[in-house]
Amino acid sequence: MHIGFIGLGNMGGPMVRNLLAAGHQLSIFDLFKPAVEALRSAGASSVDSITDLAQSDVELIITMLPAASHVKAVYLGEKGLLASIAPGIRLIDSSTIDPMSAREVASAAQQQGNPMLDAPVSGGTGGAEAGTLTFMVGGSVADFNTALPVLQTMGKNIVHCGAAGNGQVAKVANNMLLAISMIGVAEAMSLGVSLGMDPKTLAGVINTSSGRCWSSDTYNPYPGVINGAPAARGYSGGFGTDLMLKDLGLATDAAKQQKKPVILGAVAQQLYQTFSAQGHGALDFSAIIKMYTGED
Repeated sequence: MHIGFIGLGNMGGPMVRNLLAAGHQLSIFDLFKPAVEALRSAGASSVDSITDLAQSDVELIITMLPAASHVKAVYLGEKGLLASIAPGIRLIDSSTIDPMSAREVASAAQQQGNPMLDAPVSGGTGGAEAGTLTFMVGGSVADFNTALPVLQTMGKNIVHCGAAGNGQVAKVANNMLLAISMIGVAEAMSLGVSLGMDPKTLAGVINTSSGRCWSSDTYNPYPGVINGAPAARGYSGGFGTDLMLKDLGLATDAAKQQKKPVILGAVAQQLYQTFSAQGHGALDFSAIIKMYTGED
């Protein structure tokens, strides 16, 4: 299949490589030219503009962009995809944005005959490179089934979440819970160690008891507990604090629009906002434990 791809950052670049490895033809666009050149060397073809991509012979276009403002500009702008694309070309947006924006863009696409899915991902850069991402997909069942073989070249857990925008709903709800659980594990671990427990022993108790969760048994924030976790490498790599802060903002904004209380989500947002303001925005989000241990 001939696929267009816009957005070649830390996630988009590896996704393109997996599509190429699966035998697809890729036409790519990004404003950051070194990312484009790296993928050209891997076998992709580049275009000079979004309009050129929209008017090429691609059958499907995938976008992976930083925020809702970028998604709207790429799809709805005067020189965006929908201004130039032919009816019938399928669209998948894998950016993480608010559900309302996803539904607005999907509605505009559907009105001119372009089936569209929102398909945000979980799994980080490691999952993108390994092709093991989780895709949370919103859109019609028929469109989901058509896109499934392509998504399976980039991920191993592809979940249809319902109508347009529901992929984003799943993503923001999951990541809000993840932030809250990480803060809870950080509090429990730092308290237990301060009271004299060995961190590995404490984690072992938690991970075989009622406090067990992914933030503890797979991604424990206390250094020395899990060899492969970011805590074992100075909190480098993984899912950055500022990315978590972005997702918490999406969750709390959506909650305001729906007039739904997310009290713990709002507290988590404030804690991560404070941690980022202290200069730790590039660290993995599990580094929030530093706020409890007093480490720099």
